[in-house]
Amino acid sequence: MKKILFLLILISSCKKNEIEEITNFPEYPELGKIIPHVTINTSGKEIVDEPKIPSQMIISKDSNILYNGNIGIEIRGSSSQFFPKKSYGFETWDEKNEDLDYPLLGFPEEEDWIFYGPFSDKTLIRNKLIFELSNEMNRYASRTKFCELTINNEYKGLYIFMEKLKRDKNRINIKKLNNDDLDTNRITGGYIIKIDKSDDINGEQVYTEYTAFKSKYGLLGTNSKSIWFNYEYPKPEDIHLNQKLYIQSHINDFEDALIGNNFKDSIDGYRKYIDTESFIDFFILNELSNNVDGYRLSTYMYKDRGDKLKIGPIWDFNLSFGNANYCDGDKYDSWTHEFNDKCPGDFWIIPFWWKQLLKDEYFVEKLKKRWNQLRGNILSDGNIISKINSYTALLKDESGAIFRNYVQWRVLGIYVWPNNYVGNTYVEEVEYLKKWIINRNKWLDKSINEL
Repeated sequence: MKKILFLLILISSCKKNEIEEITNFPEYPELGKIIPHVTINTSGKEIVDEPKIPSQMIISKDSNILYNGNIGIEIRGSSSQFFPKKSYGFETWDEKNEDLDYPLLGFPEEEDWIFYGPFSDKTLIRNKLIFELSNEMNRYASRTKFCELTINNEYKGLYIFMEKLKRDKNRINIKKLNNDDLDTNRITGGYIIKIDKSDDINGEQVYTEYTAFKSKYGLLGTNSKSIWFNYEYPKPEDIHLNQKLYIQSHINDFEDALIGNNFKDSIDGYRKYIDTESFIDFFILNELSNNVDGYRLSTYMYKDRGDKLKIGPIWDFNLSFGNANYCDGDKYDSWTHEFNDKCPGDFWIIPFWWKQLLKDEYFVEKLKKRWNQLRGNILSDGNIISKINSYTALLKDESGAIFRNYVQWRVLGIYVWPNNYVGNTYVEEVEYLKKWIINRNKWLDKSINEL
C-alpha cells in the first residue's frame, strides 16, 4: 500500500512527459535497497563552502550499516555551486573530529572523499563513464560508486561517491616531498600541479606567485593570455622556495624544448621531460568525450622523484560527450584541442603543447597505434554502450534512483546551463549520449588515422 501511495504522489508531481516512464515501472524499490543510501545529520548547522562542519554520517545498504561515524563536510565545486543540487567534499573524522582513514564502500582507506551531484548532466553518468574507461586503460582516475543522499531528513538525489585526487599510494602514487627534501635527488619529486581556475577574489580570477607560476608561453602570437600552473602538492604553505624553482624549471625546460627547432629529437627534445604515453592517453580521453574544459581546466600533472612529468588523472567531465552548447562542445566532429581557435576570447586557454606534439611523427604514430588498439577493446562501441546500459539498468530499472532523483529535481525537459540537448525523458537523454558517442568514435577513427 505504501508503494502504491508513493507512486501516486510521484505521478501527480511529475510533468506529463515523465509519467510514462514511471507508470511503466513494475515495482519501486525502497531507498537503500539496491544502491547505498547515505544519511547525514549536521545538527541543524548549514553546510557552507569552507570550513567543513562536524556532522554524523550513516551509510546503509539493504538494511546493513556500512559506516556510522563522524565527518566534516563542506560544499565543493566552482560553477556547479550555482546549481541547487550541490556537491560536497568531506573527511572521515574520529571522535575528536580529527582526520581518520577509513575504507568507505570498499575503496582503499583514506580520509578525503567527495559526493558529486550531477545536475546539468541529466544522464547522471558522464563522469563515472569516463573515469571507469580511464581506469581500464591503466590510467588512474577516481574510483566511483552510485549512492543516494539524504541530509537532515531531506532527500538530495542520486550522487556519485568519489575519491578526492591527492597524493596517496592508492591514488596519485608519488613520493612524499617534505619541506627539507632539497638535495639533487629528493628535490625531483613528487609534485602535483594543476592548470585550473584560481581563487576567486571579488568576482575575479586572481593568480599569485604564492599559489601558482606562469607559463613562459600563453596564447602564442599574443600578449593577452596567460597560463598558470597551481601548486597542488605540496600545498603553497608547505612547498619550499627551492622546490618551487625546481618544478618551474622542469616545466619551462619542457616548453622550451617543445617549441624549439629540435623538438622532435629523442634525446634533447620534449621527450626528455615528459612521459609521452600519459600525454597520448590524456589526449585520447579528452578527444573521445570532446570535453569542452579539456586541457585548460581541471588538468592535473604530476612528477615523481627521478621520473618524467606525467599528465592526469582526468577530472571533471560533466560538460563532455555533447553536453555543452558553446565552443563546439556539442559537436562530435570537431577537435577539442583546437579550442583556442574556436573560442579565442575565453579567459582560460589551452597550452600550445598539443598542436606542437601533433607535428611530431613519433607522437602521431604512437597515438594512432594506441587509439586503434583501444578501439578493439576498451573504447569499442560495444564496451562503452554496455557500460552505459549497465549503469542505467541499475539506476532506472533495479534501484528506482532515477525516479527519486527527478522527482526531487524536476529538470527533465528543461534547459539547464549549458545543455546542448534537452530530452523530455531520462531514456531520451541516455539515447542522445549513446548516439553521440557512436558518431564521435566514427569521426575519430577517420580523423586520428589521417593525422
